[in-house]
Amino acid sequence: LRRIARVSGLEDAAIVVLPTALFVSVPGDEDVQTSVESAGSSLRLDQIDAVFQVVDAAERGEIDAEVALARLAAARTSPPPFRPQLHLLGFPLLAAGLALILHAGPLDLLVASVLGVAVGALQLYGSRIPEAYALFLPVVSAFAVTLAVFLLARAGLDIDPYTPVIAALVTFLPGALLTTAVIELATGQMMSGAGRLAQGVTRLVLLAIGIIAAGLVGVPATAAGGLSTPILRTIVPWLGVAIFGVGVVLAYSARPSSLRWIVLILYVAYAGQLLGGLLLGSQLSAFAGAFLMTPVAMLAARRRSGPPTLVTFLPAFWLLVPGAISLAGVTAYLGEDRVEGTTSLVSAGSTMIAITFGVLLGLAAGSFAGLSS
Repeated sequence: LRRIARVSGLEDAAIVVLPTALFVSVPGDEDVQTSVESAGSSLRLDQIDAVFQVVDAAERGEIDAEVALARLAAARTSPPPFRPQLHLLGFPLLAAGLALILHAGPLDLLVASVLGVAVGALQLYGSRIPEAYALFLPVVSAFAVTLAVFLLARAGLDIDPYTPVIAALVTFLPGALLTTAVIELATGQMMSGAGRLAQGVTRLVLLAIGIIAAGLVGVPATAAGGLSTPILRTIVPWLGVAIFGVGVVLAYSARPSSLRWIVLILYVAYAGQLLGGLLLGSQLSAFAGAFLMTPVAMLAARRRSGPPTLVTFLPAFWLLVPGAISLAGVTAYLGEDRVEGTTSLVSAGSTMIAITFGVLLGLAAGSFAGLSS
């Protein structure tokens, strides 16, 4: 916005951006004009892509305000790029991809995929209900998913109760929200960072409440699941990354041409996380993944067919899953195991900080290489 203001000859414009509102003040010859705009509904990935195309054109001075506003309005009202059936298919693919990354066994994978369909249908239905009732959607989803998994485990099925629950609830996990909050706090954006952090923690608490409520049925200690063959544990997660990328494109309505770039960034983030785990330890593995994927995302954004950096950033954040670690911690802490819950929460906090420094260092490296806008 500041760059667009300078291109428009408004060097003295004052701009304040909050998570739910935007303040713009422009000094005139005799007085100061201030405008306030509240944030609308969240955008699909294809809409984010369209917004950044307008931003890039405005920064270069290629379009005026009237044309830019018309294109922004058209982006907000544009139809999704996929039919509802394909849109719904993205949710089980997301769940299946994350389950494979978490070394899920065949039965775990099947349960996660079926529950992913149910969660996706519930989210699509939830987008049509009033916002006051949508608040309970995470609680209801977490309760239903956890109850189904725990009942299957009690019925004697050899499944890991952790993996299907986390995989099916992946679209509710606030990993990107919490990481963005930490990035904003680290860069001095205190109000927006604190607001996003509070929102992310609230989402985790709502999910934890649903899981704890369903956990009253209990889980057999013998429930295991997972892949036992070392070769499969090495190969299968890489397949999961690709499936996860396809799920992101369908569930969040990215441009079909963005698929290859999103999958590329996901592979870079995952490979960096594995490499960081080998060289730096598990606590800094997310740092390596975030650091390596950031310049690649910036490079992809400079390609003619490449999506904006934010479009590839968000799926990579979801893949690094700090939200999954946080959810396990909040659930344990609100339950009976306070020690394990506190340990998981501290681990989640350190993971988000590691991702923050990885992204900031990656942005600096990309800017040094001339990849910034």
